[in-house]
Amino acid sequence: MIDLNDISKMYLVGEEEVRALDHASMHIYPGEFVSIIGPSGSGKSTLMNIIGCLDTADAGTYLLDKIPIEDYTENELARIRNRKIGFVFQSFNLIPKLTAEENVELPLIYQGMKRSERAGRVQEALARVGLQKRAKHLPTELSGGQQQRVAIARAIATRPSLILADEPTGNLDSKTSQEIMAIFHELHEQGNTIVLITHDDNVARQASRRIHILDGKVTEVEE
Repeated sequence: MIDLNDISKMYLVGEEEVRALDHASMHIYPGEFVSIIGPSGSGKSTLMNIIGCLDTADAGTYLLDKIPIEDYTENELARIRNRKIGFVFQSFNLIPKLTAEENVELPLIYQGMKRSERAGRVQEALARVGLQKRAKHLPTELSGGQQQRVAIARAIATRPSLILADEPTGNLDSKTSQEIMAIFHELHEQGNTIVLITHDDNVARQASRRIHILDGKVTEVEE
């Protein structure tokens, strides 16, 4: 599904060139649960942005479902981000003025889905994260763990084949983190491909495969 070969990405910080990714190669197959672990500033988020088609590499090739990413048009990439990939972020990225169910519904509206079908999808997604009874609540009326559950529900409402999670437990206590990881395990068992980015080794070890990133260099962790 994901085939990164010799990927490099550079940024200018002042007059200094920083290599966020340094000839990184990585392969992820459909149905895998992979964690990418590394400290702050190691290149994790840059890697996720490239995998998620939010950014492009300066060098190297990225094949998504065997097609070079540069062969996709901007409209096709937007469609991939909306339909194929579900994003979960550390800061939840919920819209404060929308209820839980309205936040979950948003990507379905972007898809142009009919209202009647959207309602069923939203209820199904909230049920999968155990938040049916909180559907009418605003984010400010929810705990951090509940907000992350809403974010996961929003990510899975479109029934994506790939879930990208960037530090999904980073703002949560240990008990809530375990509950969130249990949801990811359930999603994996249901056939989703999951790529989880974290700095926490305890979280990373829960994946089937671990990939380490440091100073933009990627290596497979041998068990």
